[in-house]
Amino acid sequence: MQLFIPYLHYIGIMVLMGSLITEHIILKPGITKEQIKSLASIDLMYGISAALVLITGLLRWFEVDPKGAAYFNVNHLFHIKVTLFIVVVILSVFPTIKFLKWRKQVKQGIQPDITSKDVRKQLMFTRIELFLLAIIPLLAVMVALGESFQ
Repeated sequence: MQLFIPYLHYIGIMVLMGSLITEHIILKPGITKEQIKSLASIDLMYGISAALVLITGLLRWFEVDPKGAAYFNVNHLFHIKVTLFIVVVILSVFPTIKFLKWRKQVKQGIQPDITSKDVRKQLMFTRIELFLLAIIPLLAVMVALGESFQ
């Protein structure tokens, strides 16, 4: 388990970042029906990978990591890292709702009226998520090295 859980955690992180970057690339004005379908599928993959990262992260925190939960419980940087991840998950809800709405319209044979403003708004959420996710590995390294704000 000490090998398998961290491995799944890292795979989940890679899929999470890859799917979010893919969403960012696909999301543009003039998005087609096929791209909307792809976007919804990629967003589902993003959600599944986020769940995998969360579950394996909790397992590492409380069960698997040799440092033990007590080490992480008192580390403020670790708590900032977890909080950033939760913020990313919350932010991801807004694009997901929009993508599901667009996909539903496509399934009904309706071309969604996606304005440039809609696209910019979803891109803003995606870019904030990417930025916050880019900070998390730095915090992880700092936690692993024993850094903390005391």
